Amino acid sequence: MEETIAGAQDTQMAGHIPQQRGESLLETAVRYAEERHWDVFPGTWLEAVDGRQRCSCGDTSCPAPGAHPARPDWATHATGSATAVRRMWQKQPAAAILLPTGRTFDALAVPESAGFLALARMERMELTLGPVTLTPDRRMQFFVLPGATAKVPELVRKLGWSPASLDLTPLGEGAYVAAPPTRFGSRGAVQWARRPTPANRWLPDAEELISPLAYACGRDR
Repeated sequence: MEETIAGAQDTQMAGHIPQQRGESLLETAVRYAEERHWDVFPGTWLEAVDGRQRCSCGDTSCPAPGAHPARPDWATHATGSATAVRRMWQKQPAAAILLPTGRTFDALAVPESAGFLALARMERMELTLGPVTLTPDRRMQFFVLPGATAKVPELVRKLGWSPASLDLTPLGEGAYVAAPPTRFGSRGAVQWARRPTPANRWLPDAEELISPLAYACGRDR
């Protein structure tokens, strides 16, 4: 896997991120487990009903069609075993690829516009970055070391912001992110704004990224 964004000047528009290619969901889920040692679990999937794609959960107004857990005990089924992952996706090849946070990584979720602004600033600052996803509901999720949920509110306060005033959400234990190339109904697929590579295997701490993220979210209000 390789970077999708080469430099800061390329980070201002989502259109600069290439489309995901090729591999089946099963192959991709297995790679996440084998290459990144991430726990993964299958979510819901999209079904064709009366010529339209709907979520397998059956809710016609599902806010994340085909991209959320399929069962309440999902956390107990998340695994880093490639064999178990292969078996789960063989049962339902169209299932979303979901990654639990709070285990090998947490994520800092921000609006897309703030995320691209922060990403450009981080690259100018030459900060070490982990993978970053871009979702069809216009959110960006920056992967960081576990423990961000406990740290972020105080870090934001030290920067002079009220945590409630910024659209900056840490995702830790009990939460999850949808991984590329999971689709959100007709809205499109999750993409990598920064792909997982050998160079970003070691994740930054939330404290290293919080200043540019908070600044960008503050401007984006």
